[in-house]
Amino acid sequence: MEIIRGHYNLRPRHHGSVVTIGNFDGVHLGHQAVLGQLSEKAAELGLPSVVVTFEPHPQEYFGDAQAPARLTRFREKILTLRRYAVDRVLNLPFNEKLASMPAQEFIDRVLVRGLGVRYLIVGDDFRFGHRRRGDIGMLRAAGEQHGFQVINMHTFEIEGARVSSTRIREALQRGDLDTAGQLLGRSYRMAGKVVHGDARGRAIGFPTANIYVHGPHRDRQQSHLPLSGVYAVDVFGLETEPMRGVANIGVRPTVDGRSSLLEVHILDYDADIYGRHIQAEFLKKLRDERRFENIEALTRQIQRDVAHARAFFDKRLAGDDIVSLPL
Repeated sequence: MEIIRGHYNLRPRHHGSVVTIGNFDGVHLGHQAVLGQLSEKAAELGLPSVVVTFEPHPQEYFGDAQAPARLTRFREKILTLRRYAVDRVLNLPFNEKLASMPAQEFIDRVLVRGLGVRYLIVGDDFRFGHRRRGDIGMLRAAGEQHGFQVINMHTFEIEGARVSSTRIREALQRGDLDTAGQLLGRSYRMAGKVVHGDARGRAIGFPTANIYVHGPHRDRQQSHLPLSGVYAVDVFGLETEPMRGVANIGVRPTVDGRSSLLEVHILDYDADIYGRHIQAEFLKKLRDERRFENIEALTRQIQRDVAHARAFFDKRLAGDDIVSLPL
């Protein structure tokens, strides 16, 4: 899969394509339906399939305090898109220039001159351009003028309810991993590069692989995480996978943490993995993150968390029904 960073890097060889546009946060079942149609049409026309997306998300760029937590960061999204036969991703830096670009100019510069679009798939509520003045009617008029077809994908539903990134965030916030997984079509994962931390976990006997999970706005706190708390997780990306683990995601209130952090204690494993990219797949929520009166109290709770995680994994291995664990 080719990644093109910015429309100014489009070349004549990129001309002629089947295109869809969107944030694709989470790449959930609704997105997957779009990608399936994109791939089928690209094969039918003998053209490359192209996903046009943005970084950062528009709401993040405008500093919207209500901007939703990301389900997937850019690298995770790219890795997921690779699974769905996408030939190219055109990543458009969402900056002042793009935010002020009129909708008609976006069509002319990006879709017509840049990509030479022959077939365009968008959501039924898609808006674009300066002040979001572009809509599917404008795209269809442009299609008639320039010879490309525009298809709007209708809402994808499960059990009569729309599949959306918002529904997935709501499920994750309430610890409902089953519903989130159903909407995603897979268990929810977070990924990142293991970085050096303050070594507090190692000092109390529970070394952790630390991954910063902030987005482009580093001042975001726990309220902008897609989920928080302590979880039993499977860990991928190491020599043996999956490996069992316990993960805490949040701001570590007991030690007055400020940055959002994913800390993964891999059970029965203590190798040097700094700089490695790993993925944590969230299996069961054990408890909420909370402040403890001191490190000793935190340590005792971590011991209980590890015991509960081990019990969860043992029951899963045995094929038993998973029951709620005491906190």
